[in-house]
Amino acid sequence: MALLPDEAGRASVCGMPSNPTTHSNTALPASAALFDPLTLRSITLRNRIAVSPMCMYSSRDGFANDWHLVHLGSRAVGGAGLVFTEATAVVPEGRISPEDLGIWSDKHVAILSRITAFIAEHGAVPGIQLAHAGRKASTTRPWDGHKPIAPGAVGWEPVGPSGDAFAEGHTPPHEMTANDIVELIGAFRKAAARALSAGFRVVEIHAAHGYLLNEFLSPLVNKRTDEWGGSFENRARLTLAVTDAIREVWPLELPLFIRISATDWAEGGWDVDQSVQLGALLREAGVDLIDCSSGGAVAWQQIVAGPGYQVPFAERIRREANIRTGVVGLITQPQQADAIIRGGQADIVLLAREALRDPYWPLHAAKALGADVPWPAQYLRGKPL
Repeated sequence: MALLPDEAGRASVCGMPSNPTTHSNTALPASAALFDPLTLRSITLRNRIAVSPMCMYSSRDGFANDWHLVHLGSRAVGGAGLVFTEATAVVPEGRISPEDLGIWSDKHVAILSRITAFIAEHGAVPGIQLAHAGRKASTTRPWDGHKPIAPGAVGWEPVGPSGDAFAEGHTPPHEMTANDIVELIGAFRKAAARALSAGFRVVEIHAAHGYLLNEFLSPLVNKRTDEWGGSFENRARLTLAVTDAIREVWPLELPLFIRISATDWAEGGWDVDQSVQLGALLREAGVDLIDCSSGGAVAWQQIVAGPGYQVPFAERIRREANIRTGVVGLITQPQQADAIIRGGQADIVLLAREALRDPYWPLHAAKALGADVPWPAQYLRGKPL
């Protein structure tokens, strides 16, 4: 198993601090690796369970509201170690839908601060995913059909590395100029500074699912012939530039994550080999953990899905790029999640749909695994014996 130096300079098994700080005096069974704490720089997660970024399509003009407070807050009360906001747009035209969350204005900070304070008060670490939807922007919400919205009073012109639309019926994107790219990098930097002001303690860069940074990475989407396209080095340039820009304002004592699509699931596209290569570069750039997802870049992808189907991506990137990883995708059972951590395949598991079904999944998982973890005092009457 790969070794990483921890923040004190001691050698530790990748993702496992040499002298972890616990949040409970109760000894956990050896099998309950899912409830081992994880220290990343100055931040300690109380367990290896994270709530994955999931769009709520419930904002107006990018502002969070009581829905986001209750939704995210309940997952913190439910015992997760890390709670992420949905993909949060760094510019208005970076939203997937007009109802997406945003952080392109200082005015967005106040309500986000209220949410992060609540999350932290209940023992979880507040995280934010910074995003730009690229050529997949300007669509309706899923329950309204997830259809493209043409530029106009409600929709806007999407942007991308090249001028090809995502799929038939989608608006062809504006091919970004060199100046557009420089402005985008600056927008990510400013958004990270606002995230810090809002009380977030983990930033995740969204470079997956066919959104803008993933579009630049994928040779199936990025058709540029300048320094931002062509070779692996050129296609990776924007993701690394955004990482550097964020690290300029994101304190060194706080962790930085990135979500990638480990493969395009399409011939000739981005693949796991390139993900490993990128992972090593990101580690050198100050990224602490790669959140491994997949797909989304092209409409003709052929995904082979099943329980834990993305675990092999996280395991290989972790081993070969020598960087901590997280994994998401059809992880539903406590024993399944625990086995991933115990087997050294990833350092955290991120729950998406399962966290929607059960905000208290971590508490129920602890019971299933025989781990006695603290419950919210207000809910102790409901704690299983």
